[in-house]
Amino acid sequence: MTERRAIMSGSVFEERIGYARAVVDGDRVHVSGTTGFDYAAMTIPEDVVEQARQCLRNIGAALAEAGCTFADVVRVRYLLPEREDFEPCWPVLRECFGEVRPAATMLVCGLADPRMRIEIEVDARLPVRLGETG
Repeated sequence: MTERRAIMSGSVFEERIGYARAVVDGDRVHVSGTTGFDYAAMTIPEDVVEQARQCLRNIGAALAEAGCTFADVVRVRYLLPEREDFEPCWPVLRECFGEVRPAATMLVCGLADPRMRIEIEVDARLPVRLGETG
């Protein structure tokens, strides 16, 4: 039977909407669309690049709790309301994904809150540990 485990970040949105920040399903980790909110303070910076940094901090924390890192990411999706906001984020995104080179998609779409300028979701694969097969 495949192990399935929910990872919660403490975001009020998880409780209100009914989802988990991430789900570990066997050797796969699916991280929900993650915005630039600092969930402890429930604040969000105005700057899109700072939001991207916070998205990545939030995603990194979920990946760590799942038992993996950005090096294990195989797919990333970027969601932005404004197309022109994407390029300024590239240097920050490259810090996490430049060596990893996951499959990637960028979509222009509306987000749940007008303060949100970027949302990022990732899929990762848990690393095979010594003594395991996979």
